[in-house]
Amino acid sequence: MPIPRRTAVKISGRTLWVTKDLVPFEQQLEGKELTSRPDPDALVDNISTDELTPGWVCYYYDETLARYCLVGLRGGKVERDAIKGGGFGVIVSGRSKGCGSSRETAPYSEREAGIQLVVARSVEKIYGQNCQNIGLLTTTDFSVLDRIARGEELPIAEFTRGLDRISADVVEYGGLFQYNKARLNGEVSPPPVTTSERPMTLCEKIIAAHAIVDAASERVGVPAVAPKDSLFVRTDVRFSHEYVTPMAESLFVAALGKEARVTEPESVFAFRDHLTFLDLVMPKKHVEMGLKEQAAELKTVQEGFTKRQGIKLYGEVERDGKTVGSEAICHNKVIEELALPGQLVIGTDSHTCMAGSLGCFAFGVGATDMANAWYTRDVRLAVPESVRFVLTGALRPGVTAKDVMLHLLSQPFWRGGEGIGKVLEFAGPGTASLPLDERSTLTNMAVEAGGFTGIIEADEVVVSYLAERRGLDKDAVRRRIVRADPGASYAYSFDVELGEIEPMVATPGDPRNGVPLRELEAKQGEVKIDIAYGGSCTGGKKADMDMYASVLSRAKSQGKKIADGVQLYIQFGSQEIRDYAIAKGYVALFEEMGVQLVDPSCGACIKAGPGVSFTAEEVTVSAINRNFPGRSGPGHVYLASPLVVAASALAGKIVAPDAA
Repeated sequence: MPIPRRTAVKISGRTLWVTKDLVPFEQQLEGKELTSRPDPDALVDNISTDELTPGWVCYYYDETLARYCLVGLRGGKVERDAIKGGGFGVIVSGRSKGCGSSRETAPYSEREAGIQLVVARSVEKIYGQNCQNIGLLTTTDFSVLDRIARGEELPIAEFTRGLDRISADVVEYGGLFQYNKARLNGEVSPPPVTTSERPMTLCEKIIAAHAIVDAASERVGVPAVAPKDSLFVRTDVRFSHEYVTPMAESLFVAALGKEARVTEPESVFAFRDHLTFLDLVMPKKHVEMGLKEQAAELKTVQEGFTKRQGIKLYGEVERDGKTVGSEAICHNKVIEELALPGQLVIGTDSHTCMAGSLGCFAFGVGATDMANAWYTRDVRLAVPESVRFVLTGALRPGVTAKDVMLHLLSQPFWRGGEGIGKVLEFAGPGTASLPLDERSTLTNMAVEAGGFTGIIEADEVVVSYLAERRGLDKDAVRRRIVRADPGASYAYSFDVELGEIEPMVATPGDPRNGVPLRELEAKQGEVKIDIAYGGSCTGGKKADMDMYASVLSRAKSQGKKIADGVQLYIQFGSQEIRDYAIAKGYVALFEEMGVQLVDPSCGACIKAGPGVSFTAEEVTVSAINRNFPGRSGPGHVYLASPLVVAASALAGKIVAPDAA
């Protein structure tokens, strides 16, 4: 029997307008209808997936998620079952809906709560694709709301306009699994890639080399691709972590049966890296809700899945008979051991893009995409446009790659959402002058701009790293390097003089809220802090340890100490980074200075380890990559470089590196 294909839909239920003014928002939750339609500028922008399903909600991976839809929304007005019990069929908000994490729990919670359509002024790339994958409709066309109010049936074309052919087919079939059933039945086929040879960007060349020509015959590679070509690409590395593996496995089994096997498990990896220290910070309220046991189940389910499928699991580490943390945060380990130049890497985490510093095309996907990729080894994509950043000059003392990214993210191009879904390709002598760890900060934070990924052409820095770290032959690595073609076409190109960038800080609420540090006090007054956190995949690398140590070593020589009332946490991105810090004498220095050291784990970055805030009044300065509301606790989170984090811990307030 043919797989049904939607031609029209009729949206039912109430419309929930997510307004900045909490009064009309609360009225809707209470069952009242608005007397007039809000102006688009009155709608909440940048609703992150952390707000749709806060970290603790992601301990669930089934229809229970519906009960907690939007409970993390700023203002704290959405209670359990409010969306599910409110009879809503449509949610309307402002720009950049679904920014942040790649967690598919976010749109899944909306769908299971009864939402059929998401309307927003712009929709973030990964969230939008996750919506398509599970059959949740999205649009940026507000005019459909009038037609829905009149009870009209809408042609499905209203929700496929502007999409690539594969995405449109997925929407018409009601989701990726249904589409793939039709694809396997021969009812639908991806469009052939017919682009003629042309100069290509770095990512375009990697995509062309991995393009699936014929899945049956295993033929891979086409002469060229261009933006908006839609295709399936063969993956080299697929990885997931305990937050997502259980949900992806449930989808995998539901679609293919309990006996289904992962294809080529040797290129699939799993990580126990997100919730290692959750027990240390879980609120009593959550313990009483049974979330401690629910979270522990994620670890157990992932372990069972990896054993059955023969998948390598990077798990927890024991020292002296005690569990002390994870082997590594997935992104750090992917760089240390797994990814190579020219490869195509997917992971169930938005910061998968960090591996782009090795010159590979790495990006985050949701649970449905991963469940499919476990079986097919491929993933769908529309070739993204690239934006080129040519970095020149050299960073001034006290300025880091983190400052570069906070500066770039604060620019109108990104704040206005124009960069959503685009590749950030970093080039130029300024990029080449940066060590690998600092390059990884650039690629890691590409997703904070709503970008598809970040990438940097591999060079001798990468060759030497892979030869020394993994024992690879240098010539073999060089042969893997992919370079952008002269004359390649970019959507935009920006010249960035590194010497003009100064220490930056992003004010609470969004990584795009960057301001020069010297302007912070003028705008907000003295910003006293309670917590300084150095860690995460972004701020827990070897180069970051060098930075923390440089500030603290100088402070020690001057007889200074951490300010009274301030807690400074430093967390390692991997056991290898911890060993490096021990060998360099940093750990002894940190301990002597009163730093609270934390073994590898995502930890406070996702509100799951030491360094989180517990009250709304607490202020944190953090080296993590995003500071969306509730991300690291209820307090206020400022983003800054490792140098600023350490200096601020000494001063008791946010200061420049040379002010401590």
